[in-house]
Amino acid sequence: MQPYDAFLVVDVEATCHSGCGFDYPNEIIEWPVILLRWNDQTEDGRASSLVQVAEFRSYVRPTWRPQLSTFCTDLTGITQADIDSAPTWPEVLGLFAEFLAHHGLIDPRTGARSQKFIFCCDGPFDIRDFVTKQSHISKIPIPGYLRGDILDIRKSVASLMASRELREPMTSTAAHIQRNNQKHLYLPIPMQLSALLLPSFTGRLHCGLDDARNVARILIELARTPLRVEPNTRILPNRRWWWMGPGGKVNYPDSRTPA
Repeated sequence: MQPYDAFLVVDVEATCHSGCGFDYPNEIIEWPVILLRWNDQTEDGRASSLVQVAEFRSYVRPTWRPQLSTFCTDLTGITQADIDSAPTWPEVLGLFAEFLAHHGLIDPRTGARSQKFIFCCDGPFDIRDFVTKQSHISKIPIPGYLRGDILDIRKSVASLMASRELREPMTSTAAHIQRNNQKHLYLPIPMQLSALLLPSFTGRLHCGLDDARNVARILIELARTPLRVEPNTRILPNRRWWWMGPGGKVNYPDSRTPA
């Protein structure tokens, strides 16, 4: 029995520099989303086969620190030219809302959810942290359709590997997780694919769209197991970092941001 009709796989890329920690005021620079739906859902809500329906992708122009670091470009492959001509975060949200409305997920007038859908990410950071930070920097509230708990795919894969006995020969990754019962072990996307005996990563690591496509592959495989696909990570829209000032101000010293 599956509680959701649709799944939105998100993998954010954001501004960064060498050595920056999780408390840095990251700005979103790529917003890719893969929409998945059931293709075998019965009247009583049972399903196990997910298929990709559509993709949304936009680069995002940062406004607090519009110049990308060399480290960020090398990591993500996103160039200064890519973001200089991109819409800002509020504009991207408008385009994304049109995408959601087109696929019947939200009401085009109110933005209220029209169907049961859930955001899915590799780890908790994409919406829980990056969206919250970006909303402060852009001085806008988090849209209602982005509020709600999320499915952390990484956590689901680790829990599955730690709790079940695979009929197929175990990969070294799966065996290690089962042996140590590390349900919250950090597993990069290529290791998750390996643990599920899926073909290797396709595309470029840290390209948001390629990451999202591969995470979608993992979710499709998870749906084939007895797993009930449901939230396992909370979003904290009111979370605050030390650098958040009133009115969207960013109190982050320039000396702490290398060129």
